Amino acid sequence: MGRPTIADIARAAGVSKGAVSFALNGRPGVSEETRSRILRVAEEMNWRPHSAARALGGARVGAVGLVLARPARTVGVEPFFAQLLSGLQAEFSARSTALQLLVVEDTAAEIEVYRRWVSEHRVDGFVLVDLQVRDPRIQVLEELGTPTVVLGGPGRHGGLPSVWADDREAMLSIVEYLAALGHRRIAHLAGLPAFQHTQRRIRALRDAAKRLGLGETLSLPTDFSDAQGAAATRTLLARRERPTAIIYDSDVMAVAGLGVAAEMGVAVPGELSIVSFDDSVLARIVHPPLTALSRDTFALGEQVARTLLAVLDDPAAAVDLKMPTPRLTVRESTAVPRG
Repeated sequence: MGRPTIADIARAAGVSKGAVSFALNGRPGVSEETRSRILRVAEEMNWRPHSAARALGGARVGAVGLVLARPARTVGVEPFFAQLLSGLQAEFSARSTALQLLVVEDTAAEIEVYRRWVSEHRVDGFVLVDLQVRDPRIQVLEELGTPTVVLGGPGRHGGLPSVWADDREAMLSIVEYLAALGHRRIAHLAGLPAFQHTQRRIRALRDAAKRLGLGETLSLPTDFSDAQGAAATRTLLARRERPTAIIYDSDVMAVAGLGVAAEMGVAVPGELSIVSFDDSVLARIVHPPLTALSRDTFALGEQVARTLLAVLDDPAAAVDLKMPTPRLTVRESTAVPRG
């Protein structure tokens, strides 16, 4: 048997479809005895409201959407996303709201999902991540009019509210620390160049290097994967004048880079210091444990969820909320460079 309908309930309860509608929606027009009988029959038939029908009636469907345009293999191994999703779901679950997640190939596919889910009334709102330079998704989401909270910033996300931490300040704290140790050749294995946070980190490194009088600094884009992190590290360490410190935009890449250094006989931290832009169990259990930027990513997910729920309750609650800048946790992968 398919999904029971209002007509099925009406036949089983011996009433009209109108009476069933009144009873299920808590509206006057039926006696309490009839309402109780209808609700009992609906429960016995395991009836649940159709989400699209509820949405068309102005009711929430009890779900929010998160669409990721990243390689699925990369997302699957990143502790950052695991913690973020856990924090999002914890907060949404407390409000009986489902998190609908989909991983797609590219931005065009992501935009198509937004249009389809809105037209099908699948979600009440969206969480938008990986803010891009000249991001085409912003205009689409604003035109769709579905409540959306951006994870990232500051600015360049139209009128959409955001939750963000300062990537520039975080990168500056790393570079200043490495410079204080005496490092003058610093490399940066960055993420995807289309992302705003990648560009902010690259500019912060360049600006700090100029201000601090450092030598060569270099940023190389990657897809955040261990494979590209390892390959780029191998290229850097094969140079005649190799960097004395490498900053990695993810802990997965940093761990891969640590393995390459060991394979090539480059001592960490004696000949190479390694810093990860993300902290996780991975960064703490390797040898040596990695110096990293630490923040509570689970709490970040909770805050993004709370912000979206607040906007769903009251559109006037839309704000740009700055979170604490990740703090540098010094471990054994960084030291004064030899010589």
